[in-house]
Amino acid sequence: MNKQRYSRQREIVLNAVKARRDHPTADQIYLDVRSVDEKISRGTVYRNLNLLAENGDISTVNSPSAERYDLRCDKHYHVICRTCKKVFDAPVEYNRDLDSYVSDETNFKIENHVMIFEGVCPDCQKENK
Repeated sequence: MNKQRYSRQREIVLNAVKARRDHPTADQIYLDVRSVDEKISRGTVYRNLNLLAENGDISTVNSPSAERYDLRCDKHYHVICRTCKKVFDAPVEYNRDLDSYVSDETNFKIENHVMIFEGVCPDCQKENK
């Protein structure tokens, strides 16, 4: 990891991610950051989100609807609501045995895997009744 020098804008972006627990999109972070610094550009926010992810300060979730950002950097799974598109952490422990199994079966050197569960969240289920 190549740590970057301090940047006030990067700190604002990181604080915006820290303030949320809903796996926000870059646009959502941009809107949050603009409430703190109205002069910051969309490109600056996007660039800093990418740098924070590259440095391991945050992680990304590639959901079907948009790339999302997550303060958690440990290996874990996600659940996505097909209706409202919200992303949640799945209450399931990361299964390292799957890495070994796929490695043994394919001769790939598996480093990790990503798993996303899809369904309808409780709020959307209530609305659709």
